[in-house]
Amino acid sequence: MGLFGTLRDTLAASTSTTGRNSRESEGAYWCHDCDERVLDLDVEGDEPPTCDGCGEEMEFERSTSSTGCAC
Repeated sequence: MGLFGTLRDTLAASTSTTGRNSRESEGAYWCHDCDERVLDLDVEGDEPPTCDGCGEEMEFERSTSSTGCAC
């Protein structure tokens, strides 16, 4: 295979999709009390998830397109 083949395969793997789906994340759900975060793509349905730590409803926060941070 050689060095260039290994580099090509490594770069191709790092840019491939994660298989979640073709949507882009719009933000994340947060529990500020427990400091828990759930990416919006990992939530099924339209209702906000509850925090595993405290059972309270998590708050949705949109990410900014420049940093990708949901804060």
